Amino acid sequence: MLALAPDAASQKAAGGVSAPRKWSAMGVSGTALWGECAGSGSKPYQACVDLSEPAYRCSCPSRKFPCKHALGLLLLWSADGVPPAAEPAPWVAEWFAQRTARAEKATEKAAEKAAKAPTAKDAEKDESRVRQREERVAAGLAELERWLSDQVASGLADARQTGLAEWSDLAKRLVDAQAPGLAGTFTGLTRVFRDENWPGRLLGEYAMVHLLAVAHRRAAELPGDLRETVRQRVGYQVAKETVLALPPIRDEWQVIARRDEERDRLLSRRVWLHGRATGRVALVLSFAPPGQPLDASLVLGTRIDADVSYYPGAAPLRALIADRYGPAVPARTPASGVEVEGVPQVIADVLTRDPWTESWPLVITGARVGRDGKEWCLLGGSGQGLRLRPSAGDPWRLIAVSGGRPVTVAVEWTPDGLRPLTTWDENDEVVVL
Repeated sequence: MLALAPDAASQKAAGGVSAPRKWSAMGVSGTALWGECAGSGSKPYQACVDLSEPAYRCSCPSRKFPCKHALGLLLLWSADGVPPAAEPAPWVAEWFAQRTARAEKATEKAAEKAAKAPTAKDAEKDESRVRQREERVAAGLAELERWLSDQVASGLADARQTGLAEWSDLAKRLVDAQAPGLAGTFTGLTRVFRDENWPGRLLGEYAMVHLLAVAHRRAAELPGDLRETVRQRVGYQVAKETVLALPPIRDEWQVIARRDEERDRLLSRRVWLHGRATGRVALVLSFAPPGQPLDASLVLGTRIDADVSYYPGAAPLRALIADRYGPAVPARTPASGVEVEGVPQVIADVLTRDPWTESWPLVITGARVGRDGKEWCLLGGSGQGLRLRPSAGDPWRLIAVSGGRPVTVAVEWTPDGLRPLTTWDENDEVVVL
């Protein structure tokens, strides 16, 4: 049950609220599990779980899904601590009814959309919208190229004082030009000032943006998969229906890591998968507004036999689950991966195909934790080391799990170093880092 937790802190907090004395008005009926947990206020928190997905609801103010109360209730239920009931409590039944109504409404809308045949006038409007966007994006990127040229010509010395305001203004203009992908690049550029050699880092960032703008301008000359990568980096979206229509890859996909983030008042969940037979990696993204649950169908520490469809691109990573063949089952330590010495070659191949890649998941086998000067590293059998991302902090949890022995670690490669995600202990249990 703890594998459902969004982070290690939630796992620990769930243990504190899983005692029976904390709960009242508990029950389980069919796929409905519910209970009321004593909190700091006068009213208990009402928590319930739809065991079929699972899905969660709790009256507490936490933005984590599942929250500690839902997790604690699941722990109590798994230990046979929740009594059966003939029917759900009224507030639980109301929640289930709302979920059913939303699902039915979504199905009806999808059916109506599928039944509505497009007319010649609709097709003409669609073509006009596509043409107008292409023109706006082209104009916005032409302005961006001129701006970058001016920046290099005038020098970067004043970037610390003027950069933030200029980048904010430029990002807004790129959004107006319908190039949100490039706009997002400028909203996070202040990170370069953390580097002592920030002028060189900033120049490198500008160079990658310029490369993308030029690639878009010359898209007709590019191979099809690279052209798709460029368009998506600029901000063009690919419809789910288009992705699911592409040939899928069937494998036993292990959920190796998961991370939730909140940015611009939107919750996102990143779930990384590793194919048992193919060795391929995949990233499944889901989003939800604050207060709404994220997709919880991919549980850390399990694997599923499924078809996975990748978004088109030169270095495919983001994917969708197309079809599943049976329920998820517990997973052990991944049987395959890459050794520390092989990581540079893997990343070099990815960057050759998609030079704008900012992160890539890896399963590293036979790794030890050590230091190279002041920096923490993952060391291979030859002593070669790959530095860990400084912002990830000291890897004490990884050190404790490994006990000095070689371990398998799931990491996220970034230009600033490796970010440890999960590892597996001597009992093949997944541990969130």
